Amino acid sequence: MIVRDPAFHEPGDEDDCVRLWYVCRAHARPYLHEACGEGAHLIELHCAEHGPENLWPDPRMLMFPDGFVPPLSEAQLSWARS
Repeated sequence: MIVRDPAFHEPGDEDDCVRLWYVCRAHARPYLHEACGEGAHLIELHCAEHGPENLWPDPRMLMFPDGFVPPLSEAQLSWARS
């Protein structure tokens, strides 16, 4: 499950973050394709500059097979692809 929180940094167009990674809160370690431990995962995006950061849409939503239409507006989809 992806964690979003009002207390997390909300990225904007002016942000130029270059170091981002996923952290599993349930296992208190980096999230590397479910290798952080067994059971449910609570995943947050972590920025080296801002700390926990909200990201929407999640980039993994764009990794579905051809023909899948993610439930995003055109603006959200183009923002995520950029």
